[in-house]
Amino acid sequence: MIQALIAEGEPAKQEPPFFLSLPFLIAMFALFWVVIILPMSRRQKKEQEQMLASIKRGAKIITTAGIVGTVVTAEEGKDEITIRSDETKFRILRSAVAKVLGTEEGETAKQ
Repeated sequence: MIQALIAEGEPAKQEPPFFLSLPFLIAMFALFWVVIILPMSRRQKKEQEQMLASIKRGAKIITTAGIVGTVVTAEEGKDEITIRSDETKFRILRSAVAKVLGTEEGETAKQ
C-alpha cells in the first residue's frame, strides 16, 4: 500500500517537445547561418573589395585610424596609396581605408 501511494505521488516524466530538443536547435542555427549570415558577410566583403579597388586620385577618404585625407597617388595593382591631410603626406595600405567620402575636384586641380 505504501508503494502504491509513492507511485501515485510521483509525476510522470515527459519528454520535451520536439522543437526544444538539442538536435533541432542545432539544425535551426545551422540553417540560419547558411541562409542569413553567410550571404551577408560575402556581400560585405565584395563591397569592401570594390570600394578599395575604386580609389582614385583626388578621392577624400577616412582611414581605420580616423585620419581624413585626400588621395594623392593611387597606382592600380599596388597595395600602397599616398594621402594628404592638411600639410602632411602619409603612405598607407589600401586595406587601411575605412570609407571613401567622394572626390574633391577643386583641390585636385590645384596640385
